[in-house]
Amino acid sequence: MHPNRRSDFDVTNTVQVSSPNAVCEAVKKLFTATWPGAPFDAVVRGFDRLEEVFAGRDPQYHALDTVYHDTQHTLDITLAMARLCAGYERAAPPGLALGAERVTVGLLVALFHDVGYLRDRSDTVTQNGAELTATHVARGARFLEQYLPKAGFESWVPIATQIIHFTGYEVPLDAIVVFDERDRKLGHLVGTADMIAQMADRCYLEKCRDRLYPEFVLGGYALPLSNQGARQVKYASGLDLLRQTPQFIAETRMKRLDGAFGSAYRHLEVLFDGKNPYMEAVERNLAFLNQVLRSESWRMLRRNPPVFAAGDDPVATTRGLAMGYIRKAWARG
Repeated sequence: MHPNRRSDFDVTNTVQVSSPNAVCEAVKKLFTATWPGAPFDAVVRGFDRLEEVFAGRDPQYHALDTVYHDTQHTLDITLAMARLCAGYERAAPPGLALGAERVTVGLLVALFHDVGYLRDRSDTVTQNGAELTATHVARGARFLEQYLPKAGFESWVPIATQIIHFTGYEVPLDAIVVFDERDRKLGHLVGTADMIAQMADRCYLEKCRDRLYPEFVLGGYALPLSNQGARQVKYASGLDLLRQTPQFIAETRMKRLDGAFGSAYRHLEVLFDGKNPYMEAVERNLAFLNQVLRSESWRMLRRNPPVFAAGDDPVATTRGLAMGYIRKAWARG
């Protein structure tokens, strides 16, 4: 990992993952080198569409307002997906190469995997996209149902709307319906990209404490209420979330990355001379977190990275909404 890595750059410190244009160019370079002559225009249009909906320029949706799952998060995952696909393809077993068209669909799934956090303008109840956490993957699948036919990939709708679920927890992994092993591999790659890119983020720990926790509150995961109204506190605070993060990383690696996804992250090694900058960054983040936890020196987590979400101060707004949710939850008790 680059010693002077910037907060909105990828693990190699070469691509600004807050910039759609920079990520699109990096993905194009990988794509054209791996599938020479294959059309890339559908991916370019995908980036344009992403910018349009995230910025709130689509009449159907409000601008993206989730502060952890912001624009940088999506672009970071999309770059990781492109790298995983290119690495896999360059050493694919006979008969199991993905091909340019399938990878194009995979990149579109990566681009829109979190579009389900966008609030409909007709929704007068939901105040923040994080409240849609429990259904955001299914909502993203519905978006793909509408978008892919317009993009020229109508035949891929049944596959894309399944493999998007490899990025979430709404559908058990063994219940995702795909029949071609290449499509399953594509799902493993996009699921892997989603996990490793966020855990390798330079500011992953601060983002978990300051941004993911209030999203969990609004989504009903930190302080859910049972049907009987009883409080079930899973994460008492952002610091409590961090205390449970080492276990989350360990379980994610065992059950998903090395388990269900078959260590797909290793396909990156083809591109990086046998090394894996993403997994190295994850290990560095985990080692630093364990150091913080041992010393209880929370001031060591002092980074304040930029946020790429709608609003003048979206982090403060999200925290305020989360505090309101917490007050209501305790009042019901």
